[in-house]
Amino acid sequence: MLFCKIKKLYFIRRKSMKKLLSALILSAAVVLGAEVKTLTDMTGNAVKIPANVERIAALWHANNQIILVLGGMDKVVTTTDLIKKNKWFAQIYPRVKDLPAALNGNDIQIEELVKLAPDAVVVSNKNFQENLAKNGFNAVNAIFRDYDDMKKSVLLTAQIIGGDAAGKAKELNENLDANIALVSERTSKLEDAKRPKVLHIVGGANLLKIDCTKTIIDTWIKYAGGKNAVQKDGSMIEITAEEIVSSDPDIIIVGGADNQKAVEKIYADPVFAGLKAVKNKKVYGNPKGVFSWDRYGAESALQILWAATIVQPELFKDVDVKAQTKAFYKKFMNYDLNDAEFDYILKGLNPDGSK
Repeated sequence: MLFCKIKKLYFIRRKSMKKLLSALILSAAVVLGAEVKTLTDMTGNAVKIPANVERIAALWHANNQIILVLGGMDKVVTTTDLIKKNKWFAQIYPRVKDLPAALNGNDIQIEELVKLAPDAVVVSNKNFQENLAKNGFNAVNAIFRDYDDMKKSVLLTAQIIGGDAAGKAKELNENLDANIALVSERTSKLEDAKRPKVLHIVGGANLLKIDCTKTIIDTWIKYAGGKNAVQKDGSMIEITAEEIVSSDPDIIIVGGADNQKAVEKIYADPVFAGLKAVKNKKVYGNPKGVFSWDRYGAESALQILWAATIVQPELFKDVDVKAQTKAFYKKFMNYDLNDAEFDYILKGLNPDGSK
């Protein structure tokens, strides 16, 4: 009983010390002449961080690529397990392999963060943010669900990084706006009858897990000239086989790594056999480079163009996705992408063609 009380007191004091340490660091920064700035994150929280951030804990997978594109990866002291193992990311930025992963699965390694003492921690999860704040960390939530908020999140990330990141953020947002304008100019007035139904499957591991309305996936489907086959709100939700059959999509797009394997799996699955998309051979793997194009990384700007050529090919015969991808990689990641690597991206493979 006495041991339990002592243990409980230890943890209470430990948490108090972490909060005190965080406050002292910010106070010391002011005393020493270093300024502190307050950011309003994507959830409306006001977060104080040093004006000159030198150490970033990048604990949202997708935001790591935003940081990369904005030139801030040299400030990152810890990443996530998925980014650390991401071979495309390492191809562009080899140092990522040597970074510790303070986010492993759904577990934040608090002790690791204490040792690394980041100036700012980037997250996408409310629970993560609350837990980190309780432990004395300056946690900034950069989550977004659509392209307008994506642009705000990019600007927020630039504020964290500092330096010339703001200029690069402006260029990235302008690129996104240009692609949206190019596509929507041709598709915005399409009648509903001319918009094919598109089913987006998250990945090959579970063909019943899909992305529906009120998601960034639904947004690019609309920009591309389609409509979501399943009119239900939510991201990565599991539906029944009967619901998929009932939706009878004209086009199926499946995300994840090694997407051609997933495409073959769909063609071989009797549940999908009677669907228009399968009968008309309109099942496609979604490109995946440094980050999955269909989700929340910087390459989402390329997804809009690629999806348009798949959903409304007659309207976008002049769009060269390969050339656009090479230009994007060169401008925003200073990487000369070759033809073979582009083909690997289309198939969701690693930069050497491995699975």
